[in-house]
Amino acid sequence: MASSGNTVMESYLSQLRSLSQISTGYGFSFATTLTGFHFAVTALVGKISNATGISTPKDIPFWELLWFSVLGNLSITGMNLSLMLNSVGFYQISKLSMILVVCAIEWFLHGKKYSNQVKISVVVVIIGAGVCTVTDVKVSGRGFICACVAVLSTSLQQIYIGSLQNKCSIGSFELLNKTSPIQAWSLLVPAPLIDFYLSGNVILNYQFTAASILFILLSCALAVFWNVSQYQCIGRFSAVSFQVLGHMKTVCVLILGWVLFDSEMNLKNIMGMIIAVVGMVIYSWAMEDEKQQINIASSQNVEDISVLKEGLEL
Repeated sequence: MASSGNTVMESYLSQLRSLSQISTGYGFSFATTLTGFHFAVTALVGKISNATGISTPKDIPFWELLWFSVLGNLSITGMNLSLMLNSVGFYQISKLSMILVVCAIEWFLHGKKYSNQVKISVVVVIIGAGVCTVTDVKVSGRGFICACVAVLSTSLQQIYIGSLQNKCSIGSFELLNKTSPIQAWSLLVPAPLIDFYLSGNVILNYQFTAASILFILLSCALAVFWNVSQYQCIGRFSAVSFQVLGHMKTVCVLILGWVLFDSEMNLKNIMGMIIAVVGMVIYSWAMEDEKQQINIASSQNVEDISVLKEGLEL
């Protein structure tokens, strides 16, 4: 899980720095619009890739793309509303619960079972991430509903990424090429109203400068790498692995904030990060053990079939 993991980490941390500069340095508070820009640039990169022959366009039923877009937009909008209506602590709790929801959905829909080692590692990761991120916990009725919608839609979308790749025999980049255009349009059209509700600002009143445009373009470029990394990680491994990796992202964000922005780092944060990393190590070991068990079982089946064939020939 190292190569994909490193790509996700590097692209996310680079994007985090650019987003921080856009929001705090240039006052661009239009999160939904910016996300729409991200998918629009991703769609443009996909079009160029198809036109130059780097990638091959594949057919996916329109209703599949529409359902995927609905889940993605519910995820983005729900997360933004949850953060606005609830405390940061509850927002973090809702994100921590996502890995459990992903496991439950995969068990319910696909009958997937997890070993005790995987279950233990997931719990350890959640405890560690919770210790180092959750502080105040305040929640409203509307905020709780938004959080539930965000968690459920995000979990379903991440599972759907892997399912679509298997169902349509399509690669991660080709799938991203098909989903990003419809997601871009479905976000950019309602974005002004959503951003006005969230921030109270109108994007038409924003004074664009050369520097702010440069950082927006940089953010869009980094978002392409982040989207590709996400699709590759889920396609190659699973939505659960992506969630575990996401908590490593949280650890890196805390360390980055301490190193670059002089954020407070106390014993509670350090202990939580250590616990989370231990959980991730256990998870990696558990997944590798499961892989070896599957390989051993496959080899045994091949040997049994060979013996059976030899017996029939005799």
